[in-house]
Amino acid sequence: MAPRDAIFQACLLRFRPILMTTLAALLGALPLMLSTGTGAELRRPLGIGMVGGLLVSQVLTLFTTPVIYLLFDRLSLYVKSRFPRQEEEA
Repeated sequence: MAPRDAIFQACLLRFRPILMTTLAALLGALPLMLSTGTGAELRRPLGIGMVGGLLVSQVLTLFTTPVIYLLFDRLSLYVKSRFPRQEEEA
């Protein structure tokens, strides 16, 4: 299987578990972010940071990680073609 096809299949396979985990943590942090009671001014920045971090990490995990894997695969193919391994004779 070609690396691009393998990455595509892995993305389809891992999308739901990654999304469910992120949404569970995000829903747990929403009360911190949206609270208005006593002491909310101290907890709200924590909630905002958690929700923002989860959203950014979700985007990075789903979109940039597969691209980076593909780039590293292409880089390794380029290096192998440019600098072929030479066998040592004993």
